[in-house]
Amino acid sequence: MATTSKQPAKPSEALSSNQLLEMYYFARLARDIEERLVILFRQSKVIGGLYRSLGQEGESVATAYALQRTDAVLPLIRNMGVLTTMGVRPLEIFRQYMAKGTSNSRGRDLNIHVVHLPADGAQEPVIVGPISMLGDSIPVAAGIAMGARMQGKTIVSMAWIGDGATSTGAFAEGMNFAAVQKIPLVVVAEDNKFAYSTPISKQMAITRIDDRAASFGMPHELVDGNDVLAVYDVAKQMVDRARVGEGPSLIGVDTMRMQGHAQHDDARYVPKEVLEQWAARDPLPRFRKVLLERGAAKLSDLDDIDTMTKDYAAREADLAVEEPMPDPGTVARGVYAGDDFARPQLELVKSPFAQRGSSA
Repeated sequence: MATTSKQPAKPSEALSSNQLLEMYYFARLARDIEERLVILFRQSKVIGGLYRSLGQEGESVATAYALQRTDAVLPLIRNMGVLTTMGVRPLEIFRQYMAKGTSNSRGRDLNIHVVHLPADGAQEPVIVGPISMLGDSIPVAAGIAMGARMQGKTIVSMAWIGDGATSTGAFAEGMNFAAVQKIPLVVVAEDNKFAYSTPISKQMAITRIDDRAASFGMPHELVDGNDVLAVYDVAKQMVDRARVGEGPSLIGVDTMRMQGHAQHDDARYVPKEVLEQWAARDPLPRFRKVLLERGAAKLSDLDDIDTMTKDYAAREADLAVEEPMPDPGTVARGVYAGDDFARPQLELVKSPFAQRGSSA
């Protein structure tokens, strides 16, 4: 008699109700932080540009949730959900956007250009914010993981990159190096349909962004970026294979940037019907529906999280507004290594659910 083997469960099926609610919390918090930043931007309290991740919060949270708390993340300007998932306190983000003297860069840089290098033995993530030009983050991510390996440590690096940045030479060089050296790197390539105002069809002949990895001999997969659990399933599998020495991989994320490149960009180049189609696929309402269908939450639970994150973002923003701008007399400080005016460490906090995907 023929026997059939039981298909392995998807990684997301092993997540508890508490963990699923925590993922929703991180995504909702990312959106509420940015909603509060829009208000601050209109009040001229945000210095420089504001880059929304509206419509992309789910994939940022889902990919980062597959990591351990001691791994390395290199998010880009639209990956606010990565920072909330890795425990960065919202106050730190507001400080940075408003260039406060208390910010991680002491007012010398903006938005999520933050750095967190844990002290030896600390069970904390390595966080390196956007590197310009943006493709350069890939070789840096590879270097972080390779450096850890040379020290006898196992760290998985995860780097997020937009479709435009995958067209750079640094991206290709970093990917090839990671593949040859079997570095534990997971690259999340986001097809959010536009590199500023250039549609993806005008910058690459391939139709699937994950095919960028094919020439490097690297495993790759395309996933619906607005399906939180589908993204988590792919990310967890790729993180796990990287951790056991099977080398790098690339996740192609099919999603949509629901606003312009930055807050000042009205995105008039995006067809209205395209925005309407993607608005119906908003990752947060879709995830709410999944949580209710799985019995992981009641409607009141999700409404409570919505209220919690909105209030939390508002309180943290109010604290940051009252903090001082940089002291002009310190403009030449923090330039050289060893200066005691070096950037302060980011404050990391636990979620109210006090539990993360595969983390200890």
